[in-house]
Formats: sequence, C-alpha cells, structure tokens
Amino acid sequence: MNRLRNIDYLIFIPYLIMSTIGVIMVYSASANIGVQNGGSPFGYLIKQLIFTGIGFVIVCMMTALNINKLRNKTLLLGFEIALFVILCYLLLVGETINGAAGWIRLGPLSIQPAEFVKFFLIIRLANVIDQKQDIISLSSQNWWHELWPTMVRTTILLLLIFMQPDAGGAAINFAIAFIILMTSGISWKKGLAGIFGCIALIAAIIKFVLVPLSKVSDSYQLQRIIAFTNPFGHATGAGQQLVNSYYAISNGGLFGVGLGNSIQKTGYLPEPNTDFIMAILTEELGAVAAVCVLAMLALIVTRIVLIGVRSNDTYQSLICYGTATYLTIQALFNMGGVLGILPITGVTFPFISYGGSSILTLSLCLGLVLNISGRQKQARHELKMAAVR
Repeated sequence: MNRLRNIDYLIFIPYLIMSTIGVIMVYSASANIGVQNGGSPFGYLIKQLIFTGIGFVIVCMMTALNINKLRNKTLLLGFEIALFVILCYLLLVGETINGAAGWIRLGPLSIQPAEFVKFFLIIRLANVIDQKQDIISLSSQNWWHELWPTMVRTTILLLLIFMQPDAGGAAINFAIAFIILMTSGISWKKGLAGIFGCIALIAAIIKFVLVPLSKVSDSYQLQRIIAFTNPFGHATGAGQQLVNSYYAISNGGLFGVGLGNSIQKTGYLPEPNTDFIMAILTEELGAVAAVCVLAMLALIVTRIVLIGVRSNDTYQSLICYGTATYLTIQALFNMGGVLGILPITGVTFPFISYGGSSILTLSLCLGLVLNISGRQKQARHELKMAAVR
C-alpha cells in the first residue's frame, strides 16, 4: 500500500487524462456507427467505460503487487503455453476482423490475445536476462548460448502473430524484444548480428513458406501497403481510409470543428473509433489538442525511461524500457498510418482508441512501472529517514 501512496503523478495524472479523453472520443467517433448498425449510440461507449474502469483497477493492483510474484517459473511457463495454444487455435478458427484472424469472441466482446504477448515478453525477457546477467554482460562472449532457447521461443510467438496475419502486432512485439535485448548489457555488435540473423530467418520463412501458403498477393494487408504508396491513386478503393484521414485532419485546422461535429466519421472514414481516432480527434478538437495528447504520452514515456535509468535492478530497468518501447512504437505506428508516413497496420493509439485488449495490456504494463517508481520513492524516503537518525 505504500507504493499507492508514493504513486508517480507525472505518469498517473497524464494516464487518467488520456483515458478520459479516450472515453469521450470513442463515444463521439462511434455513436454514428452504432446507429447505422441498428444498435445503440452508446454501445461502444459502455464497453470502453467498462474496459477503462477495469484497466484502472488493474493499474492500482499492479502498483500494489509484490513484483517478484511475476517471476514465478510456473506462472511464466503457464502463461507462455497458454499463449502458444491460443495463437495456434486462432490460426484455425479465429474470428477474422479487418483481414486478421486474431480475435476470440466472448459474448458481446472480442479479445485479441496477441496484445497480451506484449506484456508477457516484457516480464519474461526481463526475468531471463536478469537471471543470466553475469553471463550476458558486456564482457561476456557466451550470451547467445544462454539466450538462444528464449529467442527461438520468442521468434515462434512472433511468427504465429504474423501469420494471423498481424504485421503491426508482430512488429511491436519484435521491437519490445529487440530493445530489451539491446539494453541488457550485451555486445551491441553481436546483438545486432544475432537479431539480423533472426530477421533473415524469418524473412526466408515468410518468402518461401508462408507467402505461397497464404496467397498474400490477395490479402487485405497488401492492399493497405498499396494504398500507402499512392493513396490518391486508389482513393475509391484501398486508399480511401488514408485519403479521408487527410480530409479529417485538414478540416480540423488548429482548433477543430467542435466535439461531435466530425464529417469524416459519418461513413467516410472506416474504423473512426480505433485505427483513425486521432484523425477524428484532430478534426473535432484541432491540431493543438492532438499535440497535447502526444505531449502527455511523451511525458509518460520519458518518465518511464528515467525510472528505468535510475533503477539499480536489471529486472526493473528492463521492464521500464520494454514498456516505454511498447508505448512509443504503438503510438508511432498509429500516427504513422493516420498521417500516411507508414502503412496502416490496424494498431490502436494508447489509451485513446477503442479496444479492450489494448487497454488491459497497457494497464498491466503501466501498473508495473508505477510499482517500480513507488519502490524507488519508498527507498529514497527510507534512506533520508536513516540519514536523519
């Protein structure tokens, strides 16, 4: 409970503000969809409120949790086996949404298991590397011999996500694993050589095995890449999303057309409450509001990195670096798709977009970081009290 009293407000307050903005914008962006589909305009709002509320409880629980309980071998192994089984199951009978069979239907809700792989990789890789820290230190030559089983299992998870196909999710998980490995103290040259070796292996499997089997040339994902290269040349087809995203941002100007007054969300821009919610936010509230949201996320990420740098515990530092990578890459992929800088990957914007799986996973990671921050504050306080005595 001391960690709840020592909570880091530079992370917690921006998180609360962004979550509140997310609920408001999800309602604004989705009310029209609900009516068009013959349902209630409050459908997505109610779900987002539920997940945001559960996420808040998770953040508080993870902040107060004994962090060492997450290092239990049985827990980690069970988590890993469950993810393998579920991801394999999804390839066979997963619900297809936007071209990816990555969803499990639970009544009125859909869960995306690939989101939880992000949390698992953070705690699993941080734990393995911390336990083998002496062996994989900067001066050691044998880090690959110790880590290759973990890297192979991680690669299999990434391939299962990619095969759904979910290139965005696979890329984010890869980035998390890559940054955790590179910040662990291994030799950068050998680390990069190992990583690029894995990339070459994955690329070969994709080209010579997965592509012929899945006929990617006809896939929804490839159409998104085509649209990215020339959106206005495919404005009535694959490029429609990106073109209408540009229109939304242009309509908004600096201060927006007013909350609820978006034109593009009324049938012109698909997925206005998920992939393109930042385009709707910019149209309704303006570029100034969008920059404020990005600034709050940047504050959270910067603070998380600082907490990681200050920690003397490898496990805790790597959790912070992994979480910072997760937030950063996810936001970059979402905004890159909205602005046409990157292909549209179907990635949500942290705490703003509609999506229960994303909110729950982000809450788990953020709660862990707040836990670590609370431990640091408590340790500094105890040190000061000891100095006074």
